[in-house]
This record gives sequence, structure tokens and C-alpha cells, in this order.
Amino acid sequence: MILKSGHPLRERLAPILSISLSASARHWKWLTFRLWVVIAVAMVATRWPAIHWLVLSDTDDNIRFVQVKDWLAGQGWYDLRQYRLDPPGGANIHWSRLVDIPLAGLMLFFRAFVDSALADRLACAIAPLLPLFLLMLSLGFVGRRLAGPHGWLLAALAPLAAQMGLGMYAPMRIDHHGWQLALAVTMLAGLVDRNWLRGGIVAGVSSALSIAIGMEMIVYLAAGGGLIALRWVFREGAGRRMLPYALSLGGATSLCFVIFASYANRDMVCDAISPIWVAIFGAASAGMVLLALAPLRGWVQRLAAGLVVGGAVAAFFWLNWPQCLSPYQISPELQRLWLANIREAKPITAQAQSMVVPLLAIPLAGLIGLLWALWDARRDSDRLWDWATVGLMMVFSTALLFWQVRAGPAAQLLAIPPAAWAAHRLLVAILTGTRRVRIAAGAGVALLAAIAFAYPLYPQAMKLWTEATGNKPRPWRPSAIARNDAIKKANGRCRTLPALQILDQLPPATIFTMVDLGPRILATTHHSALAGPYHRNGATILDIHHAFDGPADGFRAIAAKHHATYLLVCPYFPEGTLYAARSPRGFYADLMRGTMPGWLVPVALNSGTTLPYQLYRIDYSSSRGEKVPQQR
Repeated sequence: MILKSGHPLRERLAPILSISLSASARHWKWLTFRLWVVIAVAMVATRWPAIHWLVLSDTDDNIRFVQVKDWLAGQGWYDLRQYRLDPPGGANIHWSRLVDIPLAGLMLFFRAFVDSALADRLACAIAPLLPLFLLMLSLGFVGRRLAGPHGWLLAALAPLAAQMGLGMYAPMRIDHHGWQLALAVTMLAGLVDRNWLRGGIVAGVSSALSIAIGMEMIVYLAAGGGLIALRWVFREGAGRRMLPYALSLGGATSLCFVIFASYANRDMVCDAISPIWVAIFGAASAGMVLLALAPLRGWVQRLAAGLVVGGAVAAFFWLNWPQCLSPYQISPELQRLWLANIREAKPITAQAQSMVVPLLAIPLAGLIGLLWALWDARRDSDRLWDWATVGLMMVFSTALLFWQVRAGPAAQLLAIPPAAWAAHRLLVAILTGTRRVRIAAGAGVALLAAIAFAYPLYPQAMKLWTEATGNKPRPWRPSAIARNDAIKKANGRCRTLPALQILDQLPPATIFTMVDLGPRILATTHHSALAGPYHRNGATILDIHHAFDGPADGFRAIAAKHHATYLLVCPYFPEGTLYAARSPRGFYADLMRGTMPGWLVPVALNSGTTLPYQLYRIDYSSSRGEKVPQQR
């Protein structure tokens, strides 16, 4: 019930409410920390079974886990080569050590109190939650800037509704994407900060740290830098933000290169922090410094000078490293056989409807909130610029979904500020508005609540629709049809710790298996594998595809080239279905039909249960090439 103005109880509660709101506004950072602690404890508790069984669901999480353990075991700071992928030479991994630091620190901390296995699990559980705190702080800051001193709460809590974005911070999600997303939002906080010196430094340093981690967010960082330059063009005095931004971006990028660039990244490479990017960001930073210090009057002069400097930097980039305009420097064959079949590298129009609708819910709410906010700020130029900055970043990130769906987490998180602003305004209207205003605001809150719970609500809505009509909703693309139960089951069981640890009954060896299963073998056993899904090792990835697509004799030759002792295949594993469909007479398809060459010797393991995979020893001394029935 909403108490009317003048009601005795409302008059008594007003001072208490005023004090509470004032304390909330003053201590919002401390309150955000307490909220983060509660969320972190809840996430660890609800995901404890996954923590116990070391469920590192993504290939990058598994390799990160192995890389950190190798570093703690003595591998060099600048040596990021993974020597258990395609030994003895190893695989070239293009990451940096920056994200390894908190994970390694947590491992060492917990090892002082518990055994190393449990310590490593606890570290993997807590490490992804650290950037979540940075994300919540940054969103809270943006919320305060846009909605007033009390706008931080809904913005800081909103990631709980962005399930695809929140998934980057779930326990055991130890790869670098959570840090990069948090730093992108931190950069946005710097863009809208009223303290131009602080905002410029925050935006520049957060951009440099993101570059040091990886190049995945470079388009967002470039957009942020472009917005700073655009504001300088049209807003008198905005050079007070651009100058510290340029100095901090160029200086921090150079420093990060010295500290974090691996031996491999000291070469002229495009996919990680390297001399190329140090030169490009150095040139861009120097140009922005000159522009900020130049005595230019009027937006026309500033625009002309900016176009000249921007064109010079672009020409410098194009004339020296035009290959870096492509995100991956891979062969057309590798693109066709491998990268084109990775789901997250496909546009949103190629995805399942059950994923697309909940994914777009937050950006849709953000778009509605943005339009409302722009109208609300139409007479306040400072607020209008802030909303234009937030809106352009949001629209840009959402548009990238039509290139690759991996932009989904960024699209959701960057849509939070306008969506949270709209929710804040609606709640204020419910508490302070007239009866009609409260009714309208209540309907708006209900709509936002439905959007916030789109992930759990959408499947239930589709289920009710099917029960009511007897018709299942049709996917908008044939490729969006969900995988069958056998594939889902294989994808889960073949990666489990109990299933793979049994392989340690065998002496350490190199196992020939599918690309997406290689990193998991490294993380759960003492064995080596041929490859993981990392584009710098494209030749080995192609060898695996050729081996499974081609004839049996071709497989044995490729396995011998890579010194493989065993072959491990998982029936119905998603990657395997690609080989079977693409090459129905190939080596992998033959295995799935129950025939195999005589030089494959089944290996029996003491498991006490049926294993989800098939393991063979490759007999290079045998001359038997005929296919024989496979014993099941």
C-alpha cells in the first residue's frame, strides 16, 4: 500500500527513510562490496558440485588452469607455450599472464591451509568473482552519474538478470572474458565521469589493461576512444578528459607490453599485445595529445584537425600492418573446416531461438530506457552527451551480435545503465507519483521484471504455448534446431573428471583426440594431446580434421607425425558429428559404424563402469590395414 501525503505513519517514516537514503548515497561503495560478498557466497554455494568435480566447461578455462599450474611449477613468466599440446614443441598460446596473477595467488593462498587439489578448486571458484566486484562498482558509478545518488543499487544488481553476461563470472569460469567485460564497463564509467581528469585516466588505464589481456574487446575500446575524441570536437573544454586519457592509454599500453607480453608476442603479431599495437596506440595517443594542446577554436577547426590526425594514424596502420584488420590470420581451409563451424563465431541470426530471445531481452530494455532518457535529457546538454555516449556504446555492442554471437555478454552488460535508469525512474514514480502515474509505473516495472527473468520465463512460456496449442514453436533457421539428447549427453559425460581421470592408469603419453577435447585431457590427466581450439596452431588443427575426414592410412601417418600413442574418440561428441556428416566414408565415420583398421588395439581400463569414450593404442609396427569389426 502507498501511503498518501500527510498520513501520520508516512510522516513518522520520512525522517528514517531520509537518513537511510543519505547513508546509502554516501556509502554506496561499501554497500556494493557487501552485496558482492552475498552474491559471491550464494554463487559458490549453488555451484559447489561443479567446483567439487572441477567442471571447467570451456576449453579456455581448462587451458588457463593448466597454464597457471605450469607457471607455479616453474615455467617462465614470459613463456606461455603449452608444451603438453603437440609435444615436444608445444602450442603457441597468445594470452598474457595478467589474468593468471589472481588465480595463481588464490592457489598459493589456499595451499597454505588445504591440500593442493582442493586449493586449486577453491581458487577456480573464487577467481572469476573478483572481476564481478569491479563490474558492479563500475555499473554503480554509472548509475549514480545518470540517475542520481541513489541510482547505483539497481545498476549494481542488474547483472543478476543478464544471464549470458553473468555466466562470465560464474565459479570455475576462470578465463579472461570476465575481466575484459568488467574493464569495458570501467572504461564507460570513465567516459561519463564528471571529474574529467579522473575519468580520462580511468578510461585510458582500463583500456590498456584490457589490451594486455587480449584483443577481443578492441572494437569496444576503439569506440570508447572515438567517443572521447568526438566529445572533444563538439564540447569546448573536453580536452581536459582527452589529454589524460591519451597519456594514460599510451603509457599504460607500453608498460603492459614490457611486463606482460610473452616471448611469442614480442614478434609482429596481430592477435595480442605486441609491438604493432604499442606503435598504433602510441601514435593514436600522441595525436590526441597534440590535438588536446593545440589552440583550436570552434568545432569546425577541431573536426578538421581531428580528421587529419585520425587519417594519419589510420594510414600508418594500413600501410604497415593491413593484415591486422582481420581478427584471425588463418588459411581459407582452416576457416572453412574449423572456424566456420564454431557456434559462438556465427551471427545471432544463426542461433537457436531459445537462446536469442532471452539474450536480446536486456538490450531491448536498454533501448527503451535509452530513448526515454534521451527525451528526458533533451534540455540538459551535459546529461544528453552522457546518454549519447552510453547509448552509442550499447547500440554498437548490440549491432556486433549480427557479426558474432560472442558479443552477447557485452551487449547485455552495456545495456544495463539505461535499463537500470528506467527501472529507477519507475520505482520513484510508484513511490511519489499520483494514482494514475503509479499504475502506469507499476505496469512498466512488471514489464522490466519479465525482461529481467527472461531466461527462466521464456522456456516455461514456450512449454505453456505447446501445451495449449499442441504445436511447438518453429525455429527461424534450420541450423537453430537443438542438438539431440545423445549429443548433449556425450558432450557432458566425456568431459567429466571421473571418466577422464581413469586414463591416468596408463603411463603419460600423447593422446590423439578431437580438438575440443584436448584441453580437458590436459586439465584432468597427466597425458598430452595434439591441439586445442587456438588459431595460432592452425596446422595441427587441420591435421586433426584431415585425419578424421580422410582414410585410415592417412590417419596413422598423421598420428605418427605427432607422436601419438593412443586414440580417444567420444561417440556423438559434437565435434565428431561434424566429421561424420562431412566425410561419411572417412576414418571417424568408419569408427562410428563399428569398423576399424587392424592396427588399432582397444585398451581396457579398470573403471568398474561403462566409459563414455573409446580408447585405442595405435600400433605402428603392424602392417594390417584391413578393417575389422569393432568389439563393443
